[in-house]
This record gives sequence, structure tokens and C-alpha cells, in this order.
Amino acid sequence: MSRQKPGWMGPAIEYGPIAVFFAIYYGFDRFMDAYPIEALVGTKAFIAATAGLMVTTAIGIGFSLYYDKKIPKVPLFTAIIVMIFGGLTVYFDDESFYKMKPTIVQAIFAIVLLGGLFIFKRPLIKPLMQKSWNMTDEGWHILTFRFGLYFIAMAVLNEIVWRTQSESFWVNFKIFGSMVLMVAFIFSQYPVIRRYHLPDPDE
Repeated sequence: MSRQKPGWMGPAIEYGPIAVFFAIYYGFDRFMDAYPIEALVGTKAFIAATAGLMVTTAIGIGFSLYYDKKIPKVPLFTAIIVMIFGGLTVYFDDESFYKMKPTIVQAIFAIVLLGGLFIFKRPLIKPLMQKSWNMTDEGWHILTFRFGLYFIAMAVLNEIVWRTQSESFWVNFKIFGSMVLMVAFIFSQYPVIRRYHLPDPDE
């Protein structure tokens, strides 16, 4: 039996690690200047932020297990990737491992969606989104294909940004730019959602 989870905990689990990463990245050097901790002297802000992200991600997974007795597949997959690439980043003191993470995650999403669509003829976006959108199978096929192309484009874009721009630019792009692009993409799909919408039984 699942325990009653506070309403604020869902968003905190989802966005808390990102907020912690951002806060540590921009505040770590100033904190160290004011309170130099010998064990952390010489640590890069990016490495410290990645470690903070890993810790808060693990805490979020723990809370999900405590309250829900299970972890949804997508957050679990994301947490595993964070631990793998975050761990490599911290262990080797090399930011490139974590910067490649979005590329690999987006590429996997694209392969799963497009592979499911063309090999198994299954629109795998439907099980994730059908609670929000009620559409015909044709609509789900179109939306799945477009999401697959979107993830490919985002994987390519992440590679371009982290390889050609400054570290701080990539951090801001990762936290804010990718979120804006996702929202813009979803809004751009509303003509498809409206066109293939199925009326609810009570409509």
C-alpha cells in the first residue's frame, strides 16, 4: 500500500536535482572563497554540481520508493543514466562525460520511438501521453514520429552546443534552453492533437 505523498513532492523530485545542479554550479566558487573547505579545494564547480545532482537524484528515487513503492520507468532510466555519466564525470574529473549524457539519452529515446513505430508498428508515445491526450491511432503514429525526429534534433543540437560553446553557455542551454524548446515543440503539435482528437465518453 502506497503512502500519501505530499503534493509538492512530485515537482520537487522532478526538478529538485536540476535546481541543485544550477545552484551549486553558480554558487560553488563564491562559497569556497568565503568558506574554504580543505577537502574541496581545487574541485571544479561543474564537478561539484554533478555530484550534487547525483545525490539529490538518489534521494528523489528513495522518496519515490518510500511513497509509491515503485519508480516509473522513464525517471528510473534517467536516474540510471545520471548515475553512470555523473559517476564517470566525477571519477575522471572530466565534464565531457556528463555533457554527452543528453545526446545519448535523446538518441535512445529516438531509437525506441522510431524503432517501435517502424519495426513493431506501435506508437510508444501513446502509453506515456494518453492520460493527457485522447487521439486516434493515426494521430498517435504521427505524434510518435515527430517526437522521434525531435529527439534526434535535440541530440545533434546538444553535441553542437557542448563542443562549440563555453561551459556556462551549455549549462544554461541544458537547464533553460532545452526546456523552452520542449515546450515550444509540444505547443507546435496541437494542430495534430486537435485534428485527431477523440471525444471523451462524457462529452
